[in-house]
Amino acid sequence: MGIGFFSVVLLVLVILLVLVSCIRIVPQAQAVVVERLGAYLDTWSVGVHFKMPFIDRVAKRVILKEQVVDFAPQPVITKDNVTMKIDTVVFFQITDPKLYAYGVENPIMAIENLTATTLRNIIGDLELDQTLTSRETINTKMRSALDVATDPWGIKVNRVELKNIIPPSAIQDAMEKQMKAERERRESILRAEGEKKSTILVAEGKKQSAILDAEADKQAAILHAEAEKEKRIREAEGQAEAILKIQQANADGIRMIKEAGADQAVLTLKSLEAFAKAADGRATKIIIPSEIQSMAGLTKSIAEIASNESSR
Repeated sequence: MGIGFFSVVLLVLVILLVLVSCIRIVPQAQAVVVERLGAYLDTWSVGVHFKMPFIDRVAKRVILKEQVVDFAPQPVITKDNVTMKIDTVVFFQITDPKLYAYGVENPIMAIENLTATTLRNIIGDLELDQTLTSRETINTKMRSALDVATDPWGIKVNRVELKNIIPPSAIQDAMEKQMKAERERRESILRAEGEKKSTILVAEGKKQSAILDAEADKQAAILHAEAEKEKRIREAEGQAEAILKIQQANADGIRMIKEAGADQAVLTLKSLEAFAKAADGRATKIIIPSEIQSMAGLTKSIAEIASNESSR
């Protein structure tokens, strides 16, 4: 009785364990490939699933999240026969768990080898300088080639990045010297440009200064000429006004003598005095009217007679 009860309990426990083992819980971002009797049965997604005991089994668990694989540096040869090493990083995602499980043995190794061969083909068509400056182009070509090649494996290649490009040490030394020479050349150009601009600015300053000096001299000459002109005008006006006043005074004197009843001889003498004052020593020739000339001759004759009479 005791042995039979123990056997029943043991059998129940075994059945429970078998049932529990047939329950599978698939977490988020994962998938499970199930086989029955060695053949593909189904792909389980997120949730709780049951399998038949002993005839069903989990063939592969697949992670559906994007994964990153960093491959070791691969030796490649450029078009101009330069050997270098390139380190690549591949970002991929499993889109079909069934194809991933049955498409290729060891998919990661397959992707690594495919990356190496594709990289060699692309770099073989480029020279060293193009390889160093065409990372984006190389990344795009590799992603396109790998995506097409891995599609039958249920893998989608999202991105391919060239992590490091390691040229030979001799090439690195030459590149460093070239970069140093280029920096020195740019420095020389910048220094020459600075000196050129400085010289131009100095010349422009001197030119502007000369122009301003010439303008100042011109303005000073104009002002001086205007001052001289004004001075001469004022002097001429003063002289004309003085002559006018003298003539006016003489005319007034003659009029007063005439009004006082002076004879013609006195008037003639006053007229001569007026002409003499008008000349003021500046004129070299004075034109005297004929009436005044005859009167002056008569006056001279009278003076000579008077003189002779007195001498007797």
